[in-house]
Amino acid sequence: MDALPAHPALALPFDAEAILGRLRPWVECESPTFDAAAVNRMLDLAGRDLAMMGARVERIPGRMGFGDAVRARFPHAAGDAPGILVLAHLDTVHPVGTLSALPFRREGGRCYGPGICDMKGGTLLAFEALRELARAGIPTSRPVTVLLTPDEEVGTPSTRDLIEAEAARHAVVLVPEPGRPEGDSPMGGVVTGRYAIARFNLRTTGRPSHAGAKLSDGRSAIREMCRQILAIEAMTTEAATYSVGVVHGGQWVNCVATHCDAEALTMARRQSDLDGAVTRMLGLRASAPDTVLEVRRGVTRPVWEPDAAVMDLYARARTLAAELGHGMGHESAGGGSDGNFTGAMGIPTLDGLGVLGAGYHTLGEYIREDSLVPRARLLAGLLASV
Repeated sequence: MDALPAHPALALPFDAEAILGRLRPWVECESPTFDAAAVNRMLDLAGRDLAMMGARVERIPGRMGFGDAVRARFPHAAGDAPGILVLAHLDTVHPVGTLSALPFRREGGRCYGPGICDMKGGTLLAFEALRELARAGIPTSRPVTVLLTPDEEVGTPSTRDLIEAEAARHAVVLVPEPGRPEGDSPMGGVVTGRYAIARFNLRTTGRPSHAGAKLSDGRSAIREMCRQILAIEAMTTEAATYSVGVVHGGQWVNCVATHCDAEALTMARRQSDLDGAVTRMLGLRASAPDTVLEVRRGVTRPVWEPDAAVMDLYARARTLAAELGHGMGHESAGGGSDGNFTGAMGIPTLDGLGVLGAGYHTLGEYIREDSLVPRARLLAGLLASV
């Protein structure tokens, strides 16, 4: 007879078909960050699920034009003792209507859909872990709070203060962002640190003229922005990357453009490298006469470097994975998450605990179905033991 896993949470009867059945309504509730009403509809679904699971659910009104946040606290014998914060976002980068190009579908062991990997799949797995623990009568090791936010995909401008205030009341933070792939393993790896990220808003101002009759009298803000984009992206090095992802310019094709706006992002492994990148961005100047360049710093994610407490959390996750028959690596990762904030605060944080998959932020976003049960068991084991 096969030996049972060392922790009973690792033997919980998760079912991939049932998980996918509960995930589909979430994926089909499109929730792009800039559509507050759409994000709030997604939070309605998740909040109802949490209430059905026995949590005390609070709705925190949104601000800055973004959607609301949901905070759910589960009853526990330890009362209000510092507990586990499950930190997740339910906004996505996919505009409403993406389902027509990327419908929820299953194909070859993969399940596709907008936001399914980043990060509705992982968030739902955390719900599944809490649900199955309760059904089995297995208590979580500490009181659990779930915090769901609406604006992570744009740098968390409206909820960073809420996240940091909530995290400060907790002993551990678990973040079910997508897991790190490791070959064909259905378990994969986790994230124990994240690079620093800064965003910038740029505006060039030129001089208008009639594009047909008086072209040479004008100074194109669009042309100046194009020069700046090439210069910005050419600054990329091993220490820091630079990219421009949004550009808007001009209003009439027969007018030389007066204004052009862009958004840029820089990412660095170390805070000192990010500080240098910020200095370089803020030091940019217009390259052509009679044009003006303005650079404003936007939201920033601090670097999160793993400390001994984080590595202890990772060691626990690795032990649980081994008891399930899998190896598990870890890494510091590019691509920000709200774990940047809690990790930088010094609160033990483990990230990348969600589903395995790929193609997030694209029309090929998918999750690996074979990762659902192993990852759900890992989350359950962590919730019951950290």
